[in-house]
Amino acid sequence: MLKKSALLGTSAVLTLALAAPAFAQSGTVDEIFTTATKRETTLQQTPVSVAVTSSDTIEKANIIDVSDLQSVVPSLRINTLQASQNTNFEIRGFGNGANNAGIEPSVGVFVDGVYRSRSAASIGDLPKLERVEVLSGPQSTLFGKNASAGVISVVTAKPKFETAGHFELGLGNYNLTTAKAYITGSLAGMDNVAYSLGGGVTKRDGYVESAIGLDDVNDRNRYNLRGQMLIEPTDNVSVRLIADFSKLDENCCHVSNFTESGATAAIGAIDGDFTDRDIADATNPFAYVAYQNTDSVNKIDDAGISAHIDVAFETFDLTSITSYRQNSSYYKTDADYSLNESLEVASDQELSTLTQEVRLTSNTPDAKFDWMVGAFLFDEDVTQIGGLEYGADLRAYIDLLAGGAATLGGIEALHGIAPGTFFGDQIETVETFTQDDLAYSVFGTLDFHVNDRLTLTGGLNFTSDEKHVTGKTVNNDAFSAIDFATTPTVFGISFVDYNIAVAAGMTPDAASIAFLQTNAAATYAAIEAGVNDAISDLRALQFQPQFLSFPNSVEDGETNDEKLTYALRAAYEVDDSLNMYASYATGFKSSSWNLSRDSRPFSADAASLTAAGLTLANQSYSGRLAEPEFAKVFEVGVKKSFDRGYVNAAAFTQSIEDFQGNIFVGTSFTLTNAGETQVNGIELDSSFNVTDNFNIKAAVTALDPEYTDYQNAPGCGGTVVDLTGTKPGNISELSVSIAGTYNHEFDNGMKGYLRGDYQHESDTEYGNTISSDCYTSLGITTYQAPDYDQRGQDLVNLSAGLTLENGLGIQVWGRNVTNDEYAGSQFPGVAQTGVINGYPNQPATYGVNVRKDF
Repeated sequence: MLKKSALLGTSAVLTLALAAPAFAQSGTVDEIFTTATKRETTLQQTPVSVAVTSSDTIEKANIIDVSDLQSVVPSLRINTLQASQNTNFEIRGFGNGANNAGIEPSVGVFVDGVYRSRSAASIGDLPKLERVEVLSGPQSTLFGKNASAGVISVVTAKPKFETAGHFELGLGNYNLTTAKAYITGSLAGMDNVAYSLGGGVTKRDGYVESAIGLDDVNDRNRYNLRGQMLIEPTDNVSVRLIADFSKLDENCCHVSNFTESGATAAIGAIDGDFTDRDIADATNPFAYVAYQNTDSVNKIDDAGISAHIDVAFETFDLTSITSYRQNSSYYKTDADYSLNESLEVASDQELSTLTQEVRLTSNTPDAKFDWMVGAFLFDEDVTQIGGLEYGADLRAYIDLLAGGAATLGGIEALHGIAPGTFFGDQIETVETFTQDDLAYSVFGTLDFHVNDRLTLTGGLNFTSDEKHVTGKTVNNDAFSAIDFATTPTVFGISFVDYNIAVAAGMTPDAASIAFLQTNAAATYAAIEAGVNDAISDLRALQFQPQFLSFPNSVEDGETNDEKLTYALRAAYEVDDSLNMYASYATGFKSSSWNLSRDSRPFSADAASLTAAGLTLANQSYSGRLAEPEFAKVFEVGVKKSFDRGYVNAAAFTQSIEDFQGNIFVGTSFTLTNAGETQVNGIELDSSFNVTDNFNIKAAVTALDPEYTDYQNAPGCGGTVVDLTGTKPGNISELSVSIAGTYNHEFDNGMKGYLRGDYQHESDTEYGNTISSDCYTSLGITTYQAPDYDQRGQDLVNLSAGLTLENGLGIQVWGRNVTNDEYAGSQFPGVAQTGVINGYPNQPATYGVNVRKDF
């Protein structure tokens, strides 16, 4: 049930929508088309919460890639994490999929109907965009695999039979250079074959300066090429062939310290430059200075081909979309984000994906029933090889942190291990994972037109998803293999008992321990508690425990998930300008495997692993995978159009059971299922032509999120906490987007425009592992203003352009012109207790583009 605040908000927006005719004057707005229901309908006729960004907005707002879309769609958020390919899409606060190749996104991304299974395959620049549709809420009925939180559907322009095109050059600050070209026309003069070819280059220096003279960080270096052929042998048959390639090679992504305490002193003791750096840089996370000792490497090659076949029969249409895609991505970065030479992490990932969709759609006008049936096949192979490498400074740093219990050298001596073994710069892990994923779904929808006004719709989707996964590592970290509770020292007793005997003033041997346990049990227990507390920090430093390869005799490395999802909807056309609807839909996302060194057996398998002789030294448990997530949403909406615009509003209550969360807790990622996450909210989307030349678009999303059941959430320092009843981090309760565009046509045929847009996000905590309670438990003393632990933003973008009658035009633009500062996300410092790191947003950028249309 919607909460009172959501109901009041809904009442307000519905009142505004119904009152909209008061704005009506002469003049019209262009119709906006969408394929949200896999039928082309106008936005106002579509009983779904969908935001459509048109080609006109894309060009005038200078939207280059998918990441820029969040400036015009308030329900959409896109965050880039430690690498270019680790980009996370969120709709209505729900989204995942970054940092782990085994976790497919909950937000499905489709480009011209082809599913892009990972964000690394979705972030490239695209030439000649026609529109981008963002569908909110679970869309599994029609879009099938992994659309439990929503869908981003990118539609590019089809080839035209008349010759046309453009080329464009651009310059901007940070030495930005862009070049784009596009051409379309009939092939060799044939009247039934058309082609298009487009591509572009984007290059820019980084806006973050290296403190030690390395390359600038957060640069841009991207290329793309896309070719199409449209074949229409008859009026009833259309074949569209698409081939594309994109390449990325960048130094990304900049990380700042948002708090410095705890481990900061140890870092400074190792790295003299750390203590000498400019105080403004040390206390300001937005100084845009990188304190890393190596350049990061980010490379992505993405390519694919697809064939789209449409055949119109007498009473139905056949649609077939076949695609094959390959994506390779590699990144390597300084994982400790300091000038210490401590940790480097690398990952090399290969994806090959085959998809096939077939649909039959009725096309009988004025029929009582409209129907659609279809099937979808998905076959993907994933290979990921990565690892973590220790640097020359790590041992000295860890030795300082471990000094409270004993030095590393002392521990080596007590266990008969060669000096210098622990945390030496020769230590590394190499991880190899594979995943074979075969999924299929069958789906169908039926529209029953009860009368001219009322339509009832039902939809079903059955999905089966089978995954076969393997994982192994090579790990020579001897320190993490020690079980301090049981592994004997050179004295024949455990490290704990050794310290107990020493603390009791006795000879550290088995006889002393036996004497204490027999004759002074209380003393032994008291000293044991103190010793365990003293060496707890050592256990926290064992962040590279040995890895149990799988499949094995206990773990088969397989999942086979099946689910039937459905959608029910009633749509009522009050009159030609007012439509109302109510819907209930469910969504499904299959199991996600943890393809990282943090993948551990489930504790429930401990006994079986022990019986099979598979338990490793100092065996740890967490979980190989996250169970499937299941989404449901109840939504009511109204769409009101009038001469000069429209107002669309929706109110909803949406939840995801067993949401798959991949949370970083300082030295590892924990993949868990949140019991249930719910968000109640309202969405408003409107457009008004104030005059014939001046248009205002406004969109609002208000959310009230809550963990309704999350009893075993990962907390600070590896603890488990109950977050039931708390608010999830990273979800702003209010998001607003306002854009104004003034168009003017001069007497001499010249056209011009002025455009500005503003985006607001209310403050919210970044995440539960670094919530206010977590700050307190870590004992953090911040250097900077306290609002840096809140993620809010107020962005202003501006653009203006002039186009001559001959097609020559110029555009000037600026993004974040007020230089608003916020962090896209934050996380606990890597093996640095008391340090919180984050990703500062991009500062003000601006430029000029010159374009020639023909």
